Amino acid sequence: MAMLDEPLYPIAILIDELKNEDIQLRLNSIRRLSTIARALGEERTRKELIPFLSENNDDDDEVLLAMAEELGVFIPYVGGVEYAHVLLPPLETLCSVEETCVRDKAVESLCRIGSQMKESDIVDWFVPLVKRLAAGEWFTARVSSCGLFHIAYPSSPDMLKAELRSIYGQLCQDDMPMVRRSAASNLGKFASTVEQSHLKTDVMSMFEDLTQDDQDSVRLLAVEGCAALGKLLEPQECVSHILPVIINFSQDKSWRVRYMVANQLYELSEAVGPETTRSDLVPAYVRLLRDNEAEVRIAAAGKVTKFCQILGPALAIQHILPCVKELSSDSSQHVRSALASVIMGMAPVLGKDATIEQLLPIFLSLLKDEFPDVRLNIISKLDQVNQVIGIDLLSQSLLPAIVELAEDRHWRVRLAIIEYIPLLASQLGVRFFDDKLGALCMQWLEDKVFSIRDAAANNLKRLAEEFGPEWAMQHIVPQVLDKMNNPHYLYRMTFLHAIALLSPVMGSDITYQRLLPVVINASKDRVPNIKFNVAKVLQSLLPIVDSSVVEKTIRPCLVELSEDPDVDVRYFAHQAIQSCDQLMISG
Repeated sequence: MAMLDEPLYPIAILIDELKNEDIQLRLNSIRRLSTIARALGEERTRKELIPFLSENNDDDDEVLLAMAEELGVFIPYVGGVEYAHVLLPPLETLCSVEETCVRDKAVESLCRIGSQMKESDIVDWFVPLVKRLAAGEWFTARVSSCGLFHIAYPSSPDMLKAELRSIYGQLCQDDMPMVRRSAASNLGKFASTVEQSHLKTDVMSMFEDLTQDDQDSVRLLAVEGCAALGKLLEPQECVSHILPVIINFSQDKSWRVRYMVANQLYELSEAVGPETTRSDLVPAYVRLLRDNEAEVRIAAAGKVTKFCQILGPALAIQHILPCVKELSSDSSQHVRSALASVIMGMAPVLGKDATIEQLLPIFLSLLKDEFPDVRLNIISKLDQVNQVIGIDLLSQSLLPAIVELAEDRHWRVRLAIIEYIPLLASQLGVRFFDDKLGALCMQWLEDKVFSIRDAAANNLKRLAEEFGPEWAMQHIVPQVLDKMNNPHYLYRMTFLHAIALLSPVMGSDITYQRLLPVVINASKDRVPNIKFNVAKVLQSLLPIVDSSVVEKTIRPCLVELSEDPDVDVRYFAHQAIQSCDQLMISG
């Protein structure tokens, strides 16, 4: 610590470490910049540390990225906001490097610093930096400059604002596609700071240039700008300026651009309002739903329900439903999956009659789809349909398909069905459940896949909670206890697990009279895995049964298991005995 008093020590160490060949050392020293700055004090940080960092020509991207990040939070170490401008030179250098993530981080840090600077300092220091980058010989600097205009513009006087708008316009027409891309993706941010009068003239002409760009990567970023600009303009201007562009883009020759339109169309419909959406955007949307590229259909299918909400039942049935029917038998499984994840939400929009007539057949065909994800997406949203058509109809039409899926060859589909069963049970009621689904719940306990058996045991617990201990005593407990004689030890373990889960729901008396004897009996099993699971189950039963039962029945069984030849059985038995002792002490 004594050496830290020497004024040059921290900076000398930093210089040494930043010139070291070991990247990790260089990284560590950059990440310790704030500590070094505190040791140096504000004035020496401004005069020595920052100029040194400006000249540091490290060629490792990881080090430069760390530096760009550190400098973004450096204002307190250079003396506060009035000295923030001293941080700009090193970040300006980083804005021109080749690695994109370093440039992006430098721009982010510049924006953070710029948003805290005083207006006069922005005009004196920040705006000249933006202009230098925008006029940079190397395209990387021009790319970075596009992300800074929205910080520089608001604080500038009118003449400077006009110059900045003109410079941004030139960047939108730059020779390098990367620069035009950056201009397109930042246009929304810049436009949000521009005055309304200039928005309609200057910004819209920039936007039009970008929408007609010959590079599809620029045009697709301009699509994103559509939604942002649409929200800034008055609705009638949005209809006259933005709408034609959207409709044009929805027929663009590049599928990537059409994909972006399909993704953004709902946001765009919010900008132009419901009336225009109904008259002008619906034909564009229908085109996208029938696009020849699967990716575009996927994006469009994912927005089906949101669009129906805007259109209302009549228009949705007329325009959207025919497309939905086509998509439900689309050649791409991913399109069908995207549709299945949202189609249930159409039921509340269309109402009971239309759902029964038009949607139910589509649900059924998707429930029988050969692709598991499609079936899963339908199962997980069944409650939305139940609210509309009622449980009787749901059970008649969809339940046979659900029963079929309960025996699906893909275990994830079976798992999804199991997880849905308690919800289905609460909606169907006890009588219906017993008739149709009770046997299935038991069948799953003997599934070949562990995850299914585990989920099935949890399912029994949730059903017992839903229908009460008396129902469980009649329909679940006897069947589980009978199955404890299964010849395969893995199944016997599942039934033990089910007993442990059911005990807290069933209460002390039933646990003591019916469940505990079966567990005690299992402690004499020939398989060690069963025996140490018995020890675990007995440990979990301790809080449920009376202390006399613990002393007379559970503890002797555990003592016997603690002398078992198998090391794991002895370990879990000792653990359970310790819990017994603690319970007795606290009791």
